[in-house]
Amino acid sequence: MLTQKQLYLTKVFIQIFLRNKQYIIFSLILPMVILGIVAFNEGDEDPIDIGIVDKSNTILSQQFISRLSENNLFNIIIKNENSLKDDLISGKLKAGLVIPNGMTAKSRAADIKLLVDRSDIQFIQTIQPILNNSLLEIERELTKAEPLFILSLEDIKSRSLSYINFLLPGIMAFMLMNLSIAGSGFNVVEFRRRGILKRLFVTPIKPIDFVTSIVLARMAIVIAQLTIIFSFALFVLDVEVVGSLLTFYFMIMTGILMFLTLGFSIGSLAKSQESVGVLASIFIYPQLALSGVFFPVESLPEFIHPIAALLPLSILVESMRLVANEGLTFFELYSNFIGMVLWIMIGTFISTKLFIWKEVAG
Repeated sequence: MLTQKQLYLTKVFIQIFLRNKQYIIFSLILPMVILGIVAFNEGDEDPIDIGIVDKSNTILSQQFISRLSENNLFNIIIKNENSLKDDLISGKLKAGLVIPNGMTAKSRAADIKLLVDRSDIQFIQTIQPILNNSLLEIERELTKAEPLFILSLEDIKSRSLSYINFLLPGIMAFMLMNLSIAGSGFNVVEFRRRGILKRLFVTPIKPIDFVTSIVLARMAIVIAQLTIIFSFALFVLDVEVVGSLLTFYFMIMTGILMFLTLGFSIGSLAKSQESVGVLASIFIYPQLALSGVFFPVESLPEFIHPIAALLPLSILVESMRLVANEGLTFFELYSNFIGMVLWIMIGTFISTKLFIWKEVAG
């Protein structure tokens, strides 16, 4: 049960944060700008050049190509296989389709290969769902039997969603980490430097009151800021969320607690504002590169995957992305939740063992 002292301190910490209007505006505008730029670029509807190799050369394959040509999203270019691969390698084409032998109305489902450069993540995120939907529409027009067309992606691991839907959970998780660490590690070191902590603890306020209050205040602040970004993405940019908002926000709250405890750990190790900045940078920026915020972790070298999977930001990004884009429930994400709880325990252990409450760093 929260005490009056804890509630009062929570209110004070929120008021202190609200005085820094420049920081509030900057922390909200930057994610909005990034998401807006991505959404604007995805709105470009110039036809996509696609090379097609028709190995089957049947009436049905010709009908398939004809229907695909009628789609304004694509500019179809008929190629032979060698020419198609040369154009893909040289960059003249960004995608190719290979129709296999034996495509007829009586044949079983055929694998149509999509050839792409797997390093072009944003393009793949855009074209794969479009092609899948187009193939389904063409199938409905040509036959009502078993599926004729199965799009198999060659040499690529990718989710079928637009890039902005992929990006949103990553941006929100990275913003959550920055705000949480700023609200624990940086603030606590500053309070210690100015002697505020020393003066606080000659009062009846106990360390648990201070920690509880700063956690509650920062959690309220971060949730409010993330909700603004989330609402902007949903209602202005038309981002789709498949999963439960309750599960999504539960993962956010667990993530806030995780990064607050890790922020306290950084504040425990740092004895000055300069050192906390260095430690925070060492903690934050490698995770930005390795945790799949802007691109799938699968696109990194394989030997990095086990390391990336253990990072706290990776666990949070994956959890939020699986809920938002694939609709997974809490029970399906129990291993991710356990991972975040372990990081909370690590952060709590370091904080309680090393934190200096009453001394002022020189």
